[in-house]
Amino acid sequence: MGIQSIYIVNKSGGLIYHWDAPLAVLEVEKTFRYPLDIQLAIKRDVIHRWRVTFGERDGIKVGYTILAINGIPAEGLKLQDGREIGDVLEKQENYPINIKFGKIRPSLNERMFFASTFHSLFAIASQLSPEPKSSGIEVLETDTFKLYCYQTVTGIKFMAVADPRQSNVDALLRKIFEIYADYGLKNPFYALEQPIRCELFDIHLQQAVEGIDRM
Repeated sequence: MGIQSIYIVNKSGGLIYHWDAPLAVLEVEKTFRYPLDIQLAIKRDVIHRWRVTFGERDGIKVGYTILAINGIPAEGLKLQDGREIGDVLEKQENYPINIKFGKIRPSLNERMFFASTFHSLFAIASQLSPEPKSSGIEVLETDTFKLYCYQTVTGIKFMAVADPRQSNVDALLRKIFEIYADYGLKNPFYALEQPIRCELFDIHLQQAVEGIDRM
């Protein structure tokens, strides 16, 4: 599936909805000798984790998290047997050492931070534009994904993270806006600007994503 994630952000920069495509299992195991030739750092969030920050190799990428060491699962900054991961990696006598890395989904806190950060960047881009009444950021492109944004006249942002080769993403975001109007705004139990919790909205958004190539 070419669409990886959908975000809806209210006019204040708050995340009110997100959707993710099923995540493929991305795990890599490798045995290392001392000293460790990749750089790791603690990613501080609701659950602190050790993550790769530099030294991509053999399928291990920046952002991957330590999932296990020598077959013992990681639980935050510790292994399941109670040992601190940092201490295990630091001691030369523990080498050679087998480390399993993997990609995990962003936490809710990370998603909220992303939404508010993009909201600020969008506003800055609109102000810096030499054109009056700029539409702000519509597409951000990297070598691995594109981030699309469609902002409505009321300030709601519909965003999609997609494969760079995926087409019709702009049309998809406008379709999701229609779904939001039908199953969010017309829902008497929905409070404007608040998180969207509606099964019909979920169902129709999923159908729209699956039908993107037919738009």
